[in-house]
Amino acid sequence: MNEAVLDVQDQPKTVQWISLSLQHMFAMFGATILVPKLVGLSPAIALLTSGIATIIFILITQFKVPAYLGSSFAFIVPITIATETGGIGSAMIGAMFVSLVYAIVALIIWKTGYRWLMELLPPIVVGPVIIVIGLALSGTAVDMAMNITVDGVSQYSMKHFSAALVTLITAIICNIYFKNIISLMPILIGIIAGYIYSAAIGIIDYAPIAKASWFQVPDFLIPGIDYSFTVTPTLLFVMVPIAIVTISEHIGHQLVLGKIVERNYIKDPGLHRSILGDGLGTLISSFVGGPPKTTYGENIGVLAITRVYSVYVIIGAAVFAIAFSFFGKLMAVIETIPTAVLGGISILLFGIIASSGLRMLVDNRINFGDKRNLVISSVILVIGIGGAKIQFSESFSIEGMALAAIIGVLLNLVLPGRNKEEIDHGTA
Repeated sequence: MNEAVLDVQDQPKTVQWISLSLQHMFAMFGATILVPKLVGLSPAIALLTSGIATIIFILITQFKVPAYLGSSFAFIVPITIATETGGIGSAMIGAMFVSLVYAIVALIIWKTGYRWLMELLPPIVVGPVIIVIGLALSGTAVDMAMNITVDGVSQYSMKHFSAALVTLITAIICNIYFKNIISLMPILIGIIAGYIYSAAIGIIDYAPIAKASWFQVPDFLIPGIDYSFTVTPTLLFVMVPIAIVTISEHIGHQLVLGKIVERNYIKDPGLHRSILGDGLGTLISSFVGGPPKTTYGENIGVLAITRVYSVYVIIGAAVFAIAFSFFGKLMAVIETIPTAVLGGISILLFGIIASSGLRMLVDNRINFGDKRNLVISSVILVIGIGGAKIQFSESFSIEGMALAAIIGVLLNLVLPGRNKEEIDHGTA
């Protein structure tokens, strides 16, 4: 392991601090603003709450974990379903209950340790659920890339599809052919290239930019003011089970980050603290209208390349994100990004999500010659991607990836032949 340029508690000089923090902000920028664009939330609020959630996370983890929290892609479909059935407010309420699950899990880990969680969420359950999350969104990505709506009718547009392809190809080139910081920002660079191409072929409406002021307060969504606080069983079963995936993702990030900075974050400050910090970030975000949060792999990649592990650099990035969220002209530019550009980048992004689930299965050497593993993964994939639903009443149903996750956990618990997970949580 190479020696750190700046260790976790080191404070950089002012100029270095600014440049390194901006680098982290741009690494997460594209993905963080993409989620709200896809689900109908405010990109400005997503940016603002990512900064706030990150600072909360660092405070909860006692300034020991240099992690940045951005918008979670795992909740795109649940937020869309919740919004269609009960309005955007119901999605925010669902996210609040997800944060409550985080808090409960953190409390149990604090009292009993973390081994039970590893046994409850083994790779054979989490891997296929992650694949479902990516593939369930594939139709949406392709539709956004190829089609436009004219007089309420969806029509194929080669011009718009060409913008999607330029975006996609640029992101692929950045990811494959560059090995420095550029390779960690394929989403942002792809969107910029797609936007420039879209401007050249004349498919951008610049009116929102002209109307926007330089300073603009983000559009907050406050419960009891902007929407009524109503909880339904369907809402809970749409949103809450996705915590199965995001908590597993969180653990994976903590293990990888610990290896990079040569610390054992599972023990110190403890998995309970980091999960609680993640949950509180999601709670604050949803309370003001932002999407659920998760630790970002992009920023972990920046740490690995730069060998700058300072939490103060991460805090600086969070402060910049908060400041940028009030930059009205920039937020207006984001609003004008063509749907085709978002579709092009989504083709790659959703595919990578699905592939990361496949990679989890490969990395953990899951044996599909074992009938138990084959049954669990097969059922999860078909139920999740097929959109199966259990309808209890007109107002209560469990469907899609939420149902797939629940059934996956139950199958793992009841089918014979389950082995206890023996995972080494020591640092490398």
